[in-house]
Amino acid sequence: MNTLAFIYHPDYLKHDTGSGHPERPQRLETLVKHLLNASIWKDLVHLLPDPAPVERLTAVHTEKYVQTIERRCKSGEVILDDGDTHVCPLSYDIALRAAGAVLLAVDEVLSGKLRRVFCAVRPPGHHAETERVMGFCLFNNIAIGTRYAQQKHGVERVAIVDWDVHHGNGTQEIFYEDESVLFISLHQFPLWPGTGRRDERGRGKGEGLTLNFPMAPGSGEREYVQAFRREIVPALKNFHPDVLMISAGFDAHQADPLANINLTEHSFGVLTDLLLEVAEQECRGRIVSVLEGGYDLRALALSVETHLSHLKA
Repeated sequence: MNTLAFIYHPDYLKHDTGSGHPERPQRLETLVKHLLNASIWKDLVHLLPDPAPVERLTAVHTEKYVQTIERRCKSGEVILDDGDTHVCPLSYDIALRAAGAVLLAVDEVLSGKLRRVFCAVRPPGHHAETERVMGFCLFNNIAIGTRYAQQKHGVERVAIVDWDVHHGNGTQEIFYEDESVLFISLHQFPLWPGTGRRDERGRGKGEGLTLNFPMAPGSGEREYVQAFRREIVPALKNFHPDVLMISAGFDAHQADPLANINLTEHSFGVLTDLLLEVAEQECRGRIVSVLEGGYDLRALALSVETHLSHLKA
């Protein structure tokens, strides 16, 4: 069974970040229009997510934080941090549905109905910390899904690979002392948010289970594949995850305006294949992939199409 699902909801387009913001509704609008004309569209299982229950959010965020995000969005505030994270009155409810997509994906994969799922969501999530909104992100979608896999489905070990061009500081912070989650991030460094050095390796029981791969500006497919083959794939296999999660940002594409990494859509296919190899060997092929960044509309659409075509193979 190689069935691949695509989880999306049109309400994601209602998260209004204002004129000129890079994390804009057109990201998903263009992506879906592109996929509708691609051969893979008819081969996907299409699912609509419900909003995540608040208790699933508070498995990784504090109750006060969740309540504060709700209040600030619904009161009409438009910026929730120092300037990056723009919202509208509907943003809280849409963020719940973004997290809900990952819960649905986890249910589908861990119940055995599907082997792989891609969640085309916004707002993204990997910068959101336990009590801190940051970097276009309100709630940490992939962290919420990880805890749900453990609490609802009894999964013991989850591996998260984050190839977004910006360091997944929120996911790192949430699981920094956790022995049940392996977090791996490849990201341009130096670059915002400034975290993700090699020596950030976890703490306490989580020591050695945070692995950061700072990539120099100008790095490309060769450097990424080298990191995967030499260190990331062996680390994943040594960890023996029960399910593999991908924070799939596509802003490491050479066309992306927010960074300076030279991957192509082909590169994301190569990286997907390397993770498929691990998933087939370690966790019965089970992968949940969640959209993070990617701000050049055409590059995002092409990269996601390539990622999906390899996930389905």
